[in-house]
Amino acid sequence: MTANTRTLAAAALYDVVVDRHSLTAALGKRLPSLPDARDRAFVQSLCYGVLRAFEPLDFLLGRLALKPIRDQEIRLLALIGLHQLRSMNVKPHAAVSETVEAAGRKSWAKPLLNAILRSYLRRKEELESRALQDPVGRDAHPAWLRERLAADWPEHWESLIQQNNLPPPMTIRVNPLQEDRAGYLERLAEAGIGALPCRHSPLGLTLESPVPVEALPGFADGRVSVQDEAAQLAATLVAAEPGERVLDICAAPGGKTLHMLELCHGKLEVVAVDVDAERCSRIRENLERERLSATVVAGDARSPESWWDGRPFDRILLDAPCSATGVIRRHPDIKRLREPRDLDALSGLQGAIFEAAWPLLKPGGVLVYATCSVIRAENERQVGHFLEAHGDAAELLLTAEWGIPLSHGRQILTGESGMDGFFYARLRKAA
Repeated sequence: MTANTRTLAAAALYDVVVDRHSLTAALGKRLPSLPDARDRAFVQSLCYGVLRAFEPLDFLLGRLALKPIRDQEIRLLALIGLHQLRSMNVKPHAAVSETVEAAGRKSWAKPLLNAILRSYLRRKEELESRALQDPVGRDAHPAWLRERLAADWPEHWESLIQQNNLPPPMTIRVNPLQEDRAGYLERLAEAGIGALPCRHSPLGLTLESPVPVEALPGFADGRVSVQDEAAQLAATLVAAEPGERVLDICAAPGGKTLHMLELCHGKLEVVAVDVDAERCSRIRENLERERLSATVVAGDARSPESWWDGRPFDRILLDAPCSATGVIRRHPDIKRLREPRDLDALSGLQGAIFEAAWPLLKPGGVLVYATCSVIRAENERQVGHFLEAHGDAAELLLTAEWGIPLSHGRQILTGESGMDGFFYARLRKAA
């Protein structure tokens, strides 16, 4: 790997840490400039690794630099160098020399980076011991998030944090319109891909090791989709029946829309709404891949009058925008991008969408409220507030072998049966 890969990784991390873009967007912008797939994989590994371990890396840097590094690009290069020395299969001399070289024209930074990284190699045992004594450095979570998880889940927060710091599994969902799970498991074995059936989703398979989607047999033909097992539970909870009209709110990239259509052999009238027009194109691409049809609408769920045709829905899936604290292991940039004040704003947004969606539901219809959050204010409390304000709403008891039963709904905590953190609640509208 060349210094260029480390320079590019630092630029992508700058997009996240300084400019506050998602890592997905940052890598989407930066990676196309690298023609070699191995270089792209290396940059991804650097970025994900640094963001997963940002707090301990920053702790170490604070003890190695004589004063704070104000140049953010150089600071991020220092973190990249430390991550290679701590956690990657890169020879120390290469990690040091290539990271130093990545400073490019900032010649003043090269001796600084060299000194920091070589000092770490000399003092590694002492510094790592000190990092373990610092709660934020040990847990690799911002202090506010660590405290919030501990307050919401006093018996589970340490396990939650451990799970957040692990790489996620790759889980797929077999399309029952084309093949059953046992048959696809054989296809994977023939392709040399190991997998195990999911415990709670009858269509789910978890791969022994992640692979590019192009390596999945029949992926391009819609035979299989990538979707975490927790997310696969949504369609079964909506429990739509052929011929019904279903609204999927915040539907991009379309995995749950596809799953509902698959379970009803395509005989559903689904309206998939997302506020992001670009992400709506992802829904259309996935529908085309499986040769299924739905009405895809770019619109604000808080203002259905701008896109709703006035015909009520039998079922609504409200996959609410949230803090995404249940998928930190997939998106470690969440730890950098989220702030405490975001939770209040998100709670208000969720409430507004909830209020706007309810009138679109037929009397006797069912609404499933879902998030990929583990924060109680976004989940059971949000549902509780809604029920208090709406006499025509009744919660349907959710009995399952997964999740923790709460005062309202059930909470899957990250890592349970290998799943992402998800919350679900089911409400019925009075007939």
